[in-house]
Amino acid sequence: MSFSLHGHGRGLVMAAAGVTVLSFDSLLVRLAATDGWNIIFWRGALMGLSLSLLCLDGRRLATLRGHLGVSLFSALLLGITSSLFVLAVMNTKVANVVVILSAAPLFAALFTHFFLHDPVAVRTWVAIISAMAGMLIVFSASLTSDGLVGDVYAVIAAAAVGGNLTLLRRHPNLDRIPLIAIGGGLSAFIAWPMATPLALTTQSYGILALMGLLQMPLATALINNATRHLPSAEVALCLAPCGFGGGWVSNRLRRPCSAVL
Repeated sequence: MSFSLHGHGRGLVMAAAGVTVLSFDSLLVRLAATDGWNIIFWRGALMGLSLSLLCLDGRRLATLRGHLGVSLFSALLLGITSSLFVLAVMNTKVANVVVILSAAPLFAALFTHFFLHDPVAVRTWVAIISAMAGMLIVFSASLTSDGLVGDVYAVIAAAAVGGNLTLLRRHPNLDRIPLIAIGGGLSAFIAWPMATPLALTTQSYGILALMGLLQMPLATALINNATRHLPSAEVALCLAPCGFGGGWVSNRLRRPCSAVL
């Protein structure tokens, strides 16, 4: 079977690279040594600032002008996903959040089918169900019926991820960089009332700068741009095994933790 870095092959490489870069998030969060709201604030603010500088000439913004409503909605979904993830982990067990977030590919497939009217391959449905079943088996011993509010937040976050990937798939010509910049600014705005952004150590600021200026912008751009070449369900499926960073959350939140995406 041949593999080409065009079309589907390019999308797979971009999604895999984005998830690989995203996987370093847990290590960086630990090294940042601060609470989740500070991480969300600085990561979002720095993402917004750095990527906004790439839009100063206006050419990137030009792709958004004809689709202003769609662009703002996509940026909003990017911004609120991180906050909903934090709220979910604050209000329910991490195992619940990880299993529920593994449903993001299912939401993406459903949105693709009903709103884009694109067929979803049988192998994709099988992979989605297998991934969800695998996550359920791995975390079944830790699942609890407590924390209904947190579970609801996690469901909305999974739907937001699937919805945004589907939206971007529908509009492949939209420049993702301005959307990520706006989304980062929105997440910082959401976290600001709960954060203490000026009370951190020098090391924390250095790690947060690495996250906000390089790691998260690169990961998000790669994953979002993969929707130009792959169905949204397949992109979301690439994210599912990493649990959106959920595995490391148990050591940090309940105290609280940070969000991923």
